[in-house]
Amino acid sequence: MKALVYDDVETLVYRYMPDPVPALGQSLIRVEASGICGSDMHAYLGHDERRPSPLILGHEAAGVVVGGKLDGKRVTINPLTTCGLCAACKAGRDNLCADRMIISMPPREGAFGELVIMADRNLVEVPDGVPLAKAALAEPLACGWHAVRLGADALDIELADARCVVIGGGAIGVGAALCLMAFGATDIQVVEPNAVRRATLDNIDGFTAVEPGTVTEADLVIDGVGYAATRADATEITRPGGVIMHIGLGEGEGGLNIRRMTLQEITFIGTYTYTAQDFRDTAAAIFDGRLGALDWTEERPLSEGGQAFADIRAGVVAAPKIILRP
Repeated sequence: MKALVYDDVETLVYRYMPDPVPALGQSLIRVEASGICGSDMHAYLGHDERRPSPLILGHEAAGVVVGGKLDGKRVTINPLTTCGLCAACKAGRDNLCADRMIISMPPREGAFGELVIMADRNLVEVPDGVPLAKAALAEPLACGWHAVRLGADALDIELADARCVVIGGGAIGVGAALCLMAFGATDIQVVEPNAVRRATLDNIDGFTAVEPGTVTEADLVIDGVGYAATRADATEITRPGGVIMHIGLGEGEGGLNIRRMTLQEITFIGTYTYTAQDFRDTAAAIFDGRLGALDWTEERPLSEGGQAFADIRAGVVAAPKIILRP
């Protein structure tokens, strides 16, 4: 198969790779759409030791099953595999499984190729009327769904009465904002510094895109970036008794005003991916339209993926998400 391979820092090569071979309980999927994630960018820039080169990146994918009992099924892929047996898995918190593994980390190759393999239990069938490029958004949107679900539980008021702020206008941030809307929030602002992207966000219904520094107080803040600067912003604008949900993995340290968080009893919750149920619930919300038109992506051929990464790096991409099509 042809695949986009991460060979070195800021080096992606479109070349032939061996076809993956499914094991028992797995299916071979012909990839029709695969999104570029922030974690793919981290690897591309050499900032993720969990993803050493050479490696096929990509874990936000949808496609068609080739062969086996599910042959011909249109599916979206939950890329996070877990043991199913530990205390976390049995408690429905399988995203915290000690043996969790996501494709695009060794030894599992990712979905920036013509083919990928995945456990059958991780596949969600896509209705005929739903484009696979939209179904591929289930993975990044599920991150927001999980964060909003936990944040709503931790908040001391109803989401419908809360001022909600999302930091970051990429796909994670946009997805979180749309999930807030699906959960009943009505006052939602997305903070995005890039004016080009902010203009794109203005065309998405359900929230308002604003410049950094324009928000002074919020009940619930979702940091979809995860840099020291965005954490600092989050701790300054969250009101006493409010909640910060931290999704972004931009930097590992710095930014939190621990003294203010302590004195003002601000709740900080780290949130990693999603549970299997969150993924299924997010997919269902995509299929029935609760997350909007999802028309804010840009599609490019997989063969041009190297340029897509370079454009994202240069900050010239207006769309929150680029979908690569093999």
